[in-house]
Amino acid sequence: MSTFRVELKKIVDDSYDIEIGYGLETKLINDIKFGIAGNIQKFAIITDSIVKDLYAERIMQLLIQSGMQADLFVFEAGEKSKTRRTKEEIEDAMLEKGYRRDCCILAVGGGVVTDLAGFVAGTYGRGVPFINYATTLLAAADASVGGKTAVDTPLATNLIGLFHQPKKVYLDIAAWKTLPPRQIASGLAETIKHACLANRDFFDYLNVHIADLKTFDKAVCEHIAEENCRIKYSVVMKDERESGLREILNLGHTVGRAIETVSDYRLLHGEALAIGMAAEVNLAHELGFMTKQERDMVIDLLQKADLPTSIPSYIDRNVLVQKLYTDKKVKNGKLRFVVQKGIGDIVEYENGVFAIPIDESTARKIIMTMS
Repeated sequence: MSTFRVELKKIVDDSYDIEIGYGLETKLINDIKFGIAGNIQKFAIITDSIVKDLYAERIMQLLIQSGMQADLFVFEAGEKSKTRRTKEEIEDAMLEKGYRRDCCILAVGGGVVTDLAGFVAGTYGRGVPFINYATTLLAAADASVGGKTAVDTPLATNLIGLFHQPKKVYLDIAAWKTLPPRQIASGLAETIKHACLANRDFFDYLNVHIADLKTFDKAVCEHIAEENCRIKYSVVMKDERESGLREILNLGHTVGRAIETVSDYRLLHGEALAIGMAAEVNLAHELGFMTKQERDMVIDLLQKADLPTSIPSYIDRNVLVQKLYTDKKVKNGKLRFVVQKGIGDIVEYENGVFAIPIDESTARKIIMTMS
């Protein structure tokens, strides 16, 4: 009997740039020409049915004009499409078009597109490079940093996926002008979440300038995009694989993700998150970590952003309570919540642990008493 040890120690540099600007399609093409994805000449552009006509078609034509091979792979817009079935359909279509390991995936769209395309890239040919071209405020706030890719299932959201870092991310603020007001509000939910967990000054800035964002004030849009990246990066750089600190980015998501699913995605992600944030600040106040004034300030800011803060009447609250158990923070069958400490900080439950065990009775009380 013998043992053969396989030594696989390695140092990997997954660093990448996030470029924030306006009308970045030409910059993207130039970066590709100068080797942002190496010597690759084949680009699979993954997008959704809305973004296809707005941006993806033009980017494909620019790539083809530059001598590259490029094809569009389009799925129906919306969270309902972020599934294993959609991933399989895209992969099969890529195989039929002759895409192999010598390709790069280009995600053009919002968070659903970047999550799904990143997951495809991480598994296709056992891993191919990808680039994110983010076209929504929500993607700028949530999907631009971190490399988390995933799909949803009927039983849970974002539990099937992997970590796969892009070669570069482009945040095209000009694209925000194509978004309906409801989508802008949805993106603000993740932005407010970042302020609540990490930066009281940013929270106060949003309180003053939220109306300016709605008119696409250049300085305000750029500051919000940069601050979102800075806050998320400050967390991800310390915990890339979500072993502890990165859980704080799930602030508001325990109830938010559950209500998003129970609503059958009638609520956008940011809308569901806003309700989850309202539940979370009520919980934080209940536990003594926030004053009533602080709680009300968060709820007021969410409402100022045109976001919902109450549970819709069509939601069965008992079903919602049970859905909480599909949250990825659940351990040993116990609910765990990330909880604010005032505004701009998070409760550390114990050294390096940021999710607090919460009895179902306490969570039920919060949900049942929310107006």
